Amino acid sequence: MQKKPSINAREIALLTLVECERDEVKSEQALHRYLNKYKPARNDSALATELVNGILRFRQSIDSIITAFYHHKLKKASPFLVNILRIGVYQLRYLDRIPDWAAVSQCVDLARKYKGQHIARIVNGVLRSVAANPQKTVSSLEMQNPLQQLAAATSHPEWMLERWMARYGEDRTRRVTSYNNTPPLFGLRINTLKTNKEAMLKAFADASVEFIETGLPSFLLTKDFHRTEPFITLGLLTVQNPVQALPCLLLDPEEGETVLDMCAAPGGKSTFLAELMHNSGKVIAVDRYPNKCRTIRERASQMAISVITTIDSDARNVPAGITPAKILLDAPCSGTGVLARRPELRWKMNREKITQLVALQESLLNHAATLLPAGGVLVYSTCSIEEEENMLQIDRFLQKHPEFIAESHPRGLPGPCHELSGHPGAYLTLPGDHEGFDGGFAQRLRKQA
Repeated sequence: MQKKPSINAREIALLTLVECERDEVKSEQALHRYLNKYKPARNDSALATELVNGILRFRQSIDSIITAFYHHKLKKASPFLVNILRIGVYQLRYLDRIPDWAAVSQCVDLARKYKGQHIARIVNGVLRSVAANPQKTVSSLEMQNPLQQLAAATSHPEWMLERWMARYGEDRTRRVTSYNNTPPLFGLRINTLKTNKEAMLKAFADASVEFIETGLPSFLLTKDFHRTEPFITLGLLTVQNPVQALPCLLLDPEEGETVLDMCAAPGGKSTFLAELMHNSGKVIAVDRYPNKCRTIRERASQMAISVITTIDSDARNVPAGITPAKILLDAPCSGTGVLARRPELRWKMNREKITQLVALQESLLNHAATLLPAGGVLVYSTCSIEEEENMLQIDRFLQKHPEFIAESHPRGLPGPCHELSGHPGAYLTLPGDHEGFDGGFAQRLRKQA
């Protein structure tokens, strides 16, 4: 049997970064595939993960430093050269446990392997210069304007910062960027169909799992993800940020109802709806990909949930014969509320894509309006903090559909959930507003009789 070639953490990070930049691939999926393929030691696996996530978070800051020492146009350089330099600079400027000589040497070896001796000499020269000039930081570099300086310092695109500054002000924008550049906590939801909070906290104590309360029933935060994995496998816990609970709580499903989850994958909201309904009634989970529907069904089985059925279909084509009492539309969006969890999104998103997503969201909302009977409840949600995907989208919908009204939750939501002033049933959370909470938006609507 032929032995698989050995490959170290830096090479795994390089292949992941190049693939993520070149193709429409999520970084965690590409990284997971390479880790499974080459099965490095735990330390190498941890370093590869640190390099990928750290470089994606701080890419603009790293590129600003590279540009100060690389005397050509970085945008025209090979993706392999650019990402080898990023790996080197990240180790030199953001990691203190790796000696400078080792960081430089390993990157030179990578450059020689993938691009030849000439590029290896360039990598050697640039990284040695970076190492020899620690005083040259992002804050010391000459920038054209304050916005460019802020973009380099916070490692966010200028267009994104510009709109946040105009909408939320500088202080809140800086809180958002700080949250986005911090490794996120893991949200955990206790499956009340199989256990309860008291039992889980005892299990956490036995497993030495440290956690933080969220103010939401059944939701906790932790850094100790690996120690909680056995509980997740057993269906006792689900990985879900507390912000993702808000649309389900706002929908307020009751036992025996039929609820439609229009854009269900990966299924966290569908299973939470089933838990809130005490596994009584029906949750119809829709996703266009059959394999994702299968995953939802398998996960429901693990969690002792029997009320979820799936439909593999574009949500805009869900047949009108389905007449649920309540609909959850967690729409595809820009994801600007989850940049801490998906750092590459900040480099892949742009204004044009947001415009396209707004049109898709509008068509999904319009179809949801046709499926809901009079008296029914519709909750629209996103993991975006962009106004046109959220409140402006709702304003357009209500103008077009006078049969709908914005409605507050009849009992209000618990803990840190606060309705937007002047907007009944609307909730917006910005990253950094509450410890461990991602950004997101949710709106409750009722179709009048």
